[in-house]
Amino acid sequence: MDVISRTLVVPLLLCLSLSGRSSGETPVRVFILAGQSNMVGAGQVRANPDRHEGQGSLEWLVDSSPEKARYAHLRDEDGEWTERDDVRVWFLGRKGPLRPGFGSNDNTIGPELGFGTVVGDFYDEPVALLKIAWGGKAIGREFRPPSSGGEVGAEYRLLVENVKRIMADPAAVFPEFKGREFELMGIGWHQGWNDRVNQAFNDAYEENLSNLIRDLRKEIAKPELPFVIAETGMSGPDEKHPRALSLMAAQAAVAGRPEFEGTVAFVGTRDFYRPPDRSPSRQGYHWNSNAETYYLIGEGMGKAMLGLVELSGKD
Repeated sequence: MDVISRTLVVPLLLCLSLSGRSSGETPVRVFILAGQSNMVGAGQVRANPDRHEGQGSLEWLVDSSPEKARYAHLRDEDGEWTERDDVRVWFLGRKGPLRPGFGSNDNTIGPELGFGTVVGDFYDEPVALLKIAWGGKAIGREFRPPSSGGEVGAEYRLLVENVKRIMADPAAVFPEFKGREFELMGIGWHQGWNDRVNQAFNDAYEENLSNLIRDLRKEIAKPELPFVIAETGMSGPDEKHPRALSLMAAQAAVAGRPEFEGTVAFVGTRDFYRPPDRSPSRQGYHWNSNAETYYLIGEGMGKAMLGLVELSGKD
């Protein structure tokens, strides 16, 4: 299986567990998907014929796009959206089988759909996605980790609290897997806009993100917890703004730090950009609400995780 994309820096994934082993059954694989509004997700599910004939929506992608065969798995044999009982999603209290509709509302998707499809196809055992994300949050403030000094961010604290609470008793959230081991595999991170538009936050981004990784690992008592960074590439390959370019360079630089070798990966996303005339909106900061973009980001993150697992020999 080719799970290594040319856009990835693919290191080693170490499999991690926060609960005791049960006998005779393979574990439920747990992944955390965290960040701000683009992890929440604005990819439109329903096609709006008044918006470029529905282009960029998930319905258009699977029914009418030139790439529709690639996405046929998202519809079941009855023409309904596929629901995967082997991949379960928890998003700040919303939960259920993986399907479209786990974005900002029931008509949107985020990276979880592509990510969950990739890892769900790879594992024979069940997968659980813990999606913990809020719009409009910067590492410089709301996600500010303790090691960066100053006031610790409220969303940083909430992220840690949610992970600890759920992993302490995962069957309370996923009763269908009661009695099973839950194995924490890693964190996927897609965030950056609110740091990108603030020069001070932008300048500190590489150090703040590095601190976030270190501090989360310390909080969860997993010193090498794998971490996949999806680039904040919302303006595509032609981006020219200095702050945008420097923030994306900082994200790649974190994955390239020697201290993170083998445990942090970077996923380039600028090639996933789709212009407004092929999308449901002109909201560049939300990837123009393009469902294909969000799916491809998640798919790229999922492939990064699987690349790490394959290299580690712990699949």
